[in-house]
Amino acid sequence: MEGFTPAALIGLCVGFLWGIGCSLAILYSIYLGGYRKAIKDSLAAEKSPRYLETLRKIEKRRAKKKARAAQQ
Repeated sequence: MEGFTPAALIGLCVGFLWGIGCSLAILYSIYLGGYRKAIKDSLAAEKSPRYLETLRKIEKRRAKKKARAAQQ
């Protein structure tokens, strides 16, 4: 381990942090792109079939939760 100098340790840490930072930046940009598309779909006058299908699923899930809560 004599060849493993502090400069190598710093390089390893910086490289690791750089990689994590780049990964998070990519994930964030994907998230924002999806979020913008969802907002655009929700504000459109004519809703897309995918939007309507997802909305139906959400309403079903909420109805099930409400029914379970009423039973308890």
